[in-house]
Amino acid sequence: MLGAWRELVHTARRTTAEGLVVGTSGNLSVRVGDTVLVTPSGLSYERLGDAEWCAVDLEGRRTAGSLSPTSELPMHLAVYRHTGARAVVHTHAVHATAVSTLVREVPAVHYITAELGGPVRVAPYATFGSDELAAHMLTALDGRNACLLQNHGTVAYGENLVQAYDRTAQLEWMCRVWLAASSVPGRTPSLIPDDELARVEEKFRGYGQRPAAQ
Repeated sequence: MLGAWRELVHTARRTTAEGLVVGTSGNLSVRVGDTVLVTPSGLSYERLGDAEWCAVDLEGRRTAGSLSPTSELPMHLAVYRHTGARAVVHTHAVHATAVSTLVREVPAVHYITAELGGPVRVAPYATFGSDELAAHMLTALDGRNACLLQNHGTVAYGENLVQAYDRTAQLEWMCRVWLAASSVPGRTPSLIPDDELARVEEKFRGYGQRPAAQ
């Protein structure tokens, strides 16, 4: 469990180092069995160490540590209850947050859209930390592994922290591409059609390294 916490802290610090989080904004979690390790509320990631670990059960009851969990705990728990996620990353990434104020769905300007399950939806605005926000997020995540929160930020999940973080970074990059392309006067960005996204999604299933045959 301590190893999982240390990986969580390492990944949390990475979100700050790579510009996805500023100050104490954003939060991360990882599921280990029926326990959820989650970043605590109101602490910068640089202050987190072994003594600051925070664990809750799937009902949100604290099971380890003395610090209060992130105020966005309802979102994290909702993802774990309704998906097979083992890790969740929530950020206030600049370009993704900007796009969340402009559209209801991130235009498919790049084939990486397929890696996120399809065009990324924007969950309607609701007060941070509320059950209403968690419900909006779940609707936006239907059939997807990432979404935007209107006027707020990003949520992405995965089989582990590496995957959840990578999806977060890819979403922020894609939003930056769309903002850059759409800012050119008199031009409209071309988009990837649905049938091509389906082909790419299938191709992604065999992407990357596989164990060598014995």
